[in-house]
Amino acid sequence: MPPKPLPANSPKPYFFYGHRKPSQNRPVVYGGLFSNRQILKTSQTPPPPPPPFDLRKWDPHHLSSNPSPPPSNPNPHQNPRLSPIARFILDAFRKNQYTWGPPVVFELNKLRRVTPSLVAEVLKIQSDAVLASKFFHWAGKQKGFKHNFASYNALAHCLNRNGRFRAADQLPELMDSQGKPPTEKQFEILIRMHADSNRGQRVYHVYQKMKKFAIKPRVFLYNRIMDALVKTGYLDLALSVYEDFRGDGLEEESVTFMILIKAFCKAGRIDEMLEVLGRMREKLCKPDVFAYTAMIKILVSQGNLDGCLHIWEEMERDGVEPDVMAYMTLVTGLSQGRRVQRGYEFFREMKEKGILIDRAIYGVLIEGFVKDGKVGSACDLLKDLIDSGYRADLGIYNSLIKGLCDARRVERAYKLFQVTVQEGLEPEFATVNPMLVAFAEMGLMNDFCKLLEQMQKLGFSVIDDLSKFFSFVAGKEKTTMAIQVFDELKQKGYASVPIYNILMEALCKTGNVKQALSLLQEMKDLNFQLDSSTYSIGIMCYVENEEIKEACICHNKIIEMSCVPSVDAYCSLANGLCKIGEIDAAMMLVRECLGNVTSGPMAFKYALTIVHACKSGAEKVMEVLNEMMQEGWPPDNIICSAIIFGMCKHGTIEEARKVFANLRTRKLLTEGNTIVYDEILIEHMEKKAADLVLSGLKFFGLESKLKAKGSTLLSR
Repeated sequence: MPPKPLPANSPKPYFFYGHRKPSQNRPVVYGGLFSNRQILKTSQTPPPPPPPFDLRKWDPHHLSSNPSPPPSNPNPHQNPRLSPIARFILDAFRKNQYTWGPPVVFELNKLRRVTPSLVAEVLKIQSDAVLASKFFHWAGKQKGFKHNFASYNALAHCLNRNGRFRAADQLPELMDSQGKPPTEKQFEILIRMHADSNRGQRVYHVYQKMKKFAIKPRVFLYNRIMDALVKTGYLDLALSVYEDFRGDGLEEESVTFMILIKAFCKAGRIDEMLEVLGRMREKLCKPDVFAYTAMIKILVSQGNLDGCLHIWEEMERDGVEPDVMAYMTLVTGLSQGRRVQRGYEFFREMKEKGILIDRAIYGVLIEGFVKDGKVGSACDLLKDLIDSGYRADLGIYNSLIKGLCDARRVERAYKLFQVTVQEGLEPEFATVNPMLVAFAEMGLMNDFCKLLEQMQKLGFSVIDDLSKFFSFVAGKEKTTMAIQVFDELKQKGYASVPIYNILMEALCKTGNVKQALSLLQEMKDLNFQLDSSTYSIGIMCYVENEEIKEACICHNKIIEMSCVPSVDAYCSLANGLCKIGEIDAAMMLVRECLGNVTSGPMAFKYALTIVHACKSGAEKVMEVLNEMMQEGWPPDNIICSAIIFGMCKHGTIEEARKVFANLRTRKLLTEGNTIVYDEILIEHMEKKAADLVLSGLKFFGLESKLKAKGSTLLSR
């Protein structure tokens, strides 16, 4: 039967024809698919189509300049769960820029009454500790108002959340002064907040305050206090709390014993740990396998392998059967602690018991055998791993390849490398680097180049990996071998600026400055695009070769590139300028360095401090020098040049000589260096005086007469 049409004179739809009129006890009911009622159709505009995807919106720089609209309810006062009065209070704070004052008080006075629960509701989401405290005290001044525990706790959380935990610790005194003595719950809140933030001393401070209020913690709270003190390294304080625990006549729980046992394990106090373990057996129960595993894990992290084996013996004595995690923790610790043979014994014990052995255990044992030079045992473990149905990961192959290369069995290492390629493990630089080093040391350059070709086929960035290879070789102080390898490689096109930089720096550090400069010239002849690192290394080489002018040219090249020299280059060039008496240029370089780098050398910082101290005389300069030497920085060439520069600018020759005489008396300067610095001082002072006279003549316009007089003297 078709639905009846809606009468034309019907005043409003009702239950039969469509939806009934809603009331307080009767919601709206609509007709639909399974009813025979008339449905009133309302015109609904379709939602607009979403805008097309714009990739720029995923650009972090674009997002920082054009932030996306905030999510719904970004402000606390817009939270729909808040009561209307709480939203009114938060809105009053917002209107007045979250600053307490008469306008805020005027808005709050419009309220008839503020209840403690309302205060707690506002403080729970308040992000300004000062504003929250003032609102809390304002509410307490209302007639007949008394804060309850909820409002006090909310204030404590608010203060701690905003970093005012010291103020939160004063709440017990505030509660006591307002006739609401604190209970254990308030102290528990403070202890929990400090413990979560690893503030052990504050935990102990709150505990001491509990004792002043004659409140005895429960066993749970005692455990929380001791655990927080142990985790933050205050074992002695934790033991003093444990003495109070026993003095209160409380009985230890398993958690109490485990906190103490872990603490003694961490401190390496095995005898005391065994004593607590014995009391735990007598009073409560034997530790389970999880507790023993936790002890072994702590001792492994501290490197106490003897303690680990002692704990293992105690576990066997208690008849506790170790599980996979216990074995894995012990085997890993022994293998990484150069006791791989002992770890292998536990591995065989696992196999005898039929325990499922994880691949990670094979990995740590193989790595341990490789470190001990027992490559044969490591290869046997690899065979056992494959026979057990596992597939070796890349880390295991990397360890074996390194061990075989160290044993000069490069052919077998290369076969393992081929296996990694066949199994699709995507070998990395750590896989091929041992073979490259072995080929280079054995002089097998043909094999070296074949490996490079295969790396290129596998998608390696050969030039970048060669830079890593030369960095590794240079770090092993094998610069001569690196140069020989590079001479072979650059004939085949394997040359780049980073490789040249690595070799130049290695040669400069070993004193082969001329060879390093020859590489720099070779780069220029090949028209390579030199970078700031190249010029920085060139600065150090030229200064070492006493070619200060060329070093300055390199510095200017770096500045022209809008780059900054390295800190070592700055120090080297400043020392070189000081040696040739160019003190003004050296001090300018010191200022430039400190202005361009984030962490400049301490010698440069003290140099500027000394220049400033020269305004106050020799005594102040000697105070700065004393402070500098206490920090472990003896005066060097730059510091002495700073004394000359500062005294010539702000002091006198006599003041400078007092400082140098003091350094000579304290045997911080030799007699020869004192004479040299005195000559530089006189020369620099004369130069400053001449510059001052010339500036005066220019100021008074007498420079032309000086030139005329000079030409007359020359004609005579």
